[in-house]
Amino acid sequence: MSDDPYFQTMFADRIGGAAYGKSTDIYKFEKIKRAKRDAVRDFPDRRLLDFGIGENDEMAAPCVRESLKAEVDDPANRGYADNGIQAYKDAAAEWMARELGVTVDPVTEVNHCIGSKSALALLPAAFINPGDITLMTTPGYPVAGTHTRYYGGTVYHLPLVAENGFLPDLDAVPVEVCRKAKLLVLNFPNSPTGALADEVFFRKVVDFARTHQIVVLQDAAHIMLTYGRRPLSFLAVEGAKDVGVEVHSMSKGFDMIGWRLGFVAGHPRIVRAFADVKDNSDSGQFIAIQKAAIKALTDPDITVRNRAKYQRRLEKLVAALREVGFEARMPGGTYFLYVRSPRGVQGGPDFENGEAASQFLIRQRSICTVPWDDAGAYLRFSVTYSAPTEADEDGMMEALRERLAGDTFVW
Repeated sequence: MSDDPYFQTMFADRIGGAAYGKSTDIYKFEKIKRAKRDAVRDFPDRRLLDFGIGENDEMAAPCVRESLKAEVDDPANRGYADNGIQAYKDAAAEWMARELGVTVDPVTEVNHCIGSKSALALLPAAFINPGDITLMTTPGYPVAGTHTRYYGGTVYHLPLVAENGFLPDLDAVPVEVCRKAKLLVLNFPNSPTGALADEVFFRKVVDFARTHQIVVLQDAAHIMLTYGRRPLSFLAVEGAKDVGVEVHSMSKGFDMIGWRLGFVAGHPRIVRAFADVKDNSDSGQFIAIQKAAIKALTDPDITVRNRAKYQRRLEKLVAALREVGFEARMPGGTYFLYVRSPRGVQGGPDFENGEAASQFLIRQRSICTVPWDDAGAYLRFSVTYSAPTEADEDGMMEALRERLAGDTFVW
C-alpha cells in the first residue's frame, strides 16, 4: 500500500505534479549550508569567512527605524494599503527625479510592491499566455521565469559572458523566438556579475523591444550601488517608458532588507496592469512601513554611505584575491564580485565546475562563496559580511590571504 496521501497525484505540473516532494536533488544553497556546518565541525578553532551572504549586513538607518516606531502607533496606519499610499508613490517619483533624472507621474506611472521579488512574480501574469516566451539573462534572478512557466510559457535564456561585457547578445535571439516572446527581463546593475548597462545598450533594448513588440522589465534592485558613475535608469533613455517598466527595491541601497517594499515605474498601462494583478494577489504592504520608507527616500545620505562602504569593501576584496591568483576586477555595481572559478589546485583536487571549487573552499579553507555554473564556471563573493569597523574588514582580508597563501590555483 502506498504511503502517499490521496492528493499526491493532484499537485499541479508547474511544481512537479505527482512527483512533487519526492525529489532527492539537493538545492545549491542547501549544499552550501551543509558544507558550512561540516567546516565548523571539522575546524572548530577556525573562523568561517562567509562571503556567501546575499543581503545587507546593517539595519535600516536610525531615522527610518524611528519613523517606523512612530508610525506603528498611529491608528491611521492600521488599514489595508491595497495598491499603496499616494505619499509613498510621490516620494518614489521625487527620488527618481533627484537621483536618476527620470520624470514619472506618481499617480499613473508608479505603484508600490511588496518587494521587487513580488513584482517580478506578478508581472508575468499580466502578459503570459500558454506558448508565450520570456527572454531572461542567465545567470540571474529566476522568479519571473518561474512564474512564466506557471502560466504555461517558456523561458529563453540569454547567457551573460565576459566576452560581451556580461550584456545579453540580443542579435543572437532567433527570429522564431522573437515572434513568440512577450517579455524581456533585464537586471542592471547585474546580479551576480556586477556588470552595468550603458545608454548605448539600453537604446538597443528599446529598439529591440519596438521591433519585436516585446515588453521590457528592468530589475533595478541594486541601482544605488553603482560605482564610478551616476546610476543609470533604463527609464532615463529616450523611448524606454514606451516599451516597459523598471522595478525598484528599498532593500539593497537603503538597508531595508526584510521590510519588503519597492515600486514599479514606467508605462502607465503596464503599471495599471500590474496594479490590477496585484490587487487580486495581496492587500498591500503595512502603511507604517511605507511611511518609514518615505524617510529613507528623502535622505540621500543613506545611499551615499552604503555605496561608499560596499565600494571600499569590494576594492579590498579585489586586491586580496588578485594577490592569491584570481583574475578579479572591480565590478560596476552591486555588492557582489563575480570571478572565474579555478579548474583545480596544483598538487590537489581538480574542479569540474564552480560548485566543486566552492565546496573545496568551504570544506577545506572555511571560505564560503556561491557558485554559478549557468554561463561558465564562476564564484560569487559578497561583501555583505559582518564587520563593524574598517579594521574588521582588513582582518577579513588578511585571513582570506592567509587561508589561500599555500594554494596555487590552476586556471
